[in-house]
Amino acid sequence: MLKASDLVDNPFLRQYEIKIGTEMATIEYAQQERKIFLTKLNVPESIDSDDFIEDFLKIVLEDISEKNISVVPTSPPIAKFIKRNRRYKKMLPVGIRI
Repeated sequence: MLKASDLVDNPFLRQYEIKIGTEMATIEYAQQERKIFLTKLNVPESIDSDDFIEDFLKIVLEDISEKNISVVPTSPPIAKFIKRNRRYKKMLPVGIRI
């Protein structure tokens, strides 16, 4: 189980990172004003599982929610996750529908 304390927001590389053993999963982003565009999900094959990806996305979206920033998912797996989990749809900017 992933913990929020394991999450690192690396603004220099513009990505969220979480390390599992020697592997690292990342979500790349671009930020403009009060919006964050989640552009790419990178998960190494050794830790690639639906449960891991779901936990990782939940932790990242909770962190973004705490910062009161709107989310624009441009990565298909991230958009699919938000579409399946209604509670994160409120984080979409006005006019964006998934």
